[in-house]
Amino acid sequence: HITKIGKMSQNPPPKKNNDLLRVALAGAAAICGVTVTHPIEVVKVRLQIKGEAGRQTKQYRGICHAASIIAKEEGVVAFYKGWTAALFRESTYSSIRLGMYETFKRWFGAQEKNSPFYKKFLAAGSSGALGSFVGNPFDVLKTRMMASELGQMGLHRHIGEVYQHQGFAGFYRGLDSNISRAMALNAIKLSTYDTIKHFIINKGWLKEGLPAQFCATVCAGFFMAVGVTPFDMARTRLMNQPKDQKLYTGLGNCFAKVVKTEGIMALYKGFIPIWARFAPTATIQLVAFEFFRGLAGMGAMQNSSFLHIFSNFLQKK
Repeated sequence: HITKIGKMSQNPPPKKNNDLLRVALAGAAAICGVTVTHPIEVVKVRLQIKGEAGRQTKQYRGICHAASIIAKEEGVVAFYKGWTAALFRESTYSSIRLGMYETFKRWFGAQEKNSPFYKKFLAAGSSGALGSFVGNPFDVLKTRMMASELGQMGLHRHIGEVYQHQGFAGFYRGLDSNISRAMALNAIKLSTYDTIKHFIINKGWLKEGLPAQFCATVCAGFFMAVGVTPFDMARTRLMNQPKDQKLYTGLGNCFAKVVKTEGIMALYKGFIPIWARFAPTATIQLVAFEFFRGLAGMGAMQNSSFLHIFSNFLQKK
């Protein structure tokens, strides 16, 4: 009897899941992901602002050309422009989007595996929309810092500049495109990932496991990028408007002006970097999230198997 008690004391049960703690751990995991993939984000933003009407920007011929020009003219450190703002953005947007997903699932009654699609979409969309609203000021700052082709300017100076010329409302430029992006991203993820994974397995190309799940993520990421890129491009343009003028009045106006002056394919500037970020970001965030949960004594998300955890995460992200 004493031996059993001793074993129980050495292996305490996992702590009961706490919504606030889960939000904090999700933010920490997201910071790990953005630290690795931030250079891709910088290149994406530079491609999206290329050729903007009424502004002088450098002309890039593609991802590699943009990366080489940035490294040559601004130095390697330029690939981490906006990183400080990105950390605050992930601490708010991703913390809420990932950490509050389970809470919204409970509120909408979408906890069961066979829950209707619309309930899962409402849960994912709500957490994404709330995260977008809270994190929008840091998205604005991050975008302006990444888009700057001049020297480094600290986060506090960008905050002062936005507030001085645009007031508090300046921190919420692009909010409509940001929320639309989050809603579209979650809807496409929920509707494509499982379908593609089961197709790969049923065809016998791969067995259930990490390789099949990673391939499904890459394939689903293509459809996500198709649906998200126009909103992402518009978000960049809206957030990076000149400090003393307003080039676009909103999402619809931005779409119309871009198509009129640059052609409809301009809506897909930055498509390749967006697609390239999905799988590595999801993997890094998942591994970090599980590691932090273990340190906090929360145990695995739903199953001790990494493969099951990875599958669950991709559906929640």
